[in-house]
Amino acid sequence: MNTLDWLGRLVAIDTTSRNSNLGLIETVRDALTAQGLKPWLAANADGSKANLFCTLPAADGQTQGGIILSGHTDVVPVDGQDWASDPFQLTDRGDGRLYARGSCDMKGFIASSLALVPEALAAPRRKPLHLALSYDEEVGCVGAPVMLAELSQRGLRADGCIVGEPTSMKPVVAHKGGYFFRCTVHGKAAHSSLTPQGCNAIEHAARLICHIRDLADAWRAQGPFDAAFDVPHSTITTNLIAGGIAINTVPDACSFSYDFRHLPGHDASGIQAQVQRYVDDELLPRMRREYAGARVDIECGAAVPTLDASEQAAITQLVRALTQDQGVRKVAYGTEAGQFAQAGIPAILCGPGSIEQAHKPDEYVEHAQLALCDRFLRQVLATL
Repeated sequence: MNTLDWLGRLVAIDTTSRNSNLGLIETVRDALTAQGLKPWLAANADGSKANLFCTLPAADGQTQGGIILSGHTDVVPVDGQDWASDPFQLTDRGDGRLYARGSCDMKGFIASSLALVPEALAAPRRKPLHLALSYDEEVGCVGAPVMLAELSQRGLRADGCIVGEPTSMKPVVAHKGGYFFRCTVHGKAAHSSLTPQGCNAIEHAARLICHIRDLADAWRAQGPFDAAFDVPHSTITTNLIAGGIAINTVPDACSFSYDFRHLPGHDASGIQAQVQRYVDDELLPRMRREYAGARVDIECGAAVPTLDASEQAAITQLVRALTQDQGVRKVAYGTEAGQFAQAGIPAILCGPGSIEQAHKPDEYVEHAQLALCDRFLRQVLATL
């Protein structure tokens, strides 16, 4: 199958992160197996989702080294979005674009990679080519670490990794890290006419939320800064909140979620330490003057490391040479590239489509972008 055939097949499988991705993974596994390859899966704890890894060995059978082509299989929801066509059917409206959820982010790159396999198998490769498909990237890059742990256990090494996030086929050498937290403030309930007998969890949560905003304002004004990023400073923001049971009841609990996106070099543990210090030194003492049993629980839901690719890394130089692009691009969103790099596999971002089209209604990838990706991957193959 060619890239368009694969893309139509992939987007037709609804792999929204809340769903299983096994339909897609098993489809790809069976197609690769039919070509004589031996893909393996690394599943989540309950077996409802899986990563897929497949090595196309070198001509001499070597499986070590070479390049990984990596993509995530999950997509974001279409709930509440106004689509002009079925989001899970690849639609060509004659305007040079292919519409479907995931067409841009990032099944286009996966489709191009899978279409390359027959050509790669026929090529006299000196080094192997690897395919890595993950689950649950969109909800905190949860799946890739499971696959990377399996890679380590198998003793498999690679020289570099190209993560095909939508970058308009231009190299992106760095991205921010991301940490996602859920905080629950526990106070004491009381009738609202007897307010002094309670400890208002919502009001005390609001104090912490305001402190989080103060941190964000300080970074925006004082840095650290990196002008190469689209958002040139670290950020922290509260995004969800829930609390209270009735209009006449002092709430005994309030939960909220916040995340921070930090520049490479801006210490993530130090950022969270500032939040925790405020809780320990100011918020809890104030709450416990009202209620001795007050507490604040903070849990880290996901952590995505930064990417800061070395310009001297072979994978960086290769992608720059093949795209003939020396621009320095750094992005605020997180990807699995940072996880590959953390695992000792140099990584860089380069894939078809624009991030500006991702996650929106009528998401699309241009025919021209897929053609560029096909050409790029053939060039990558030629270097092996």
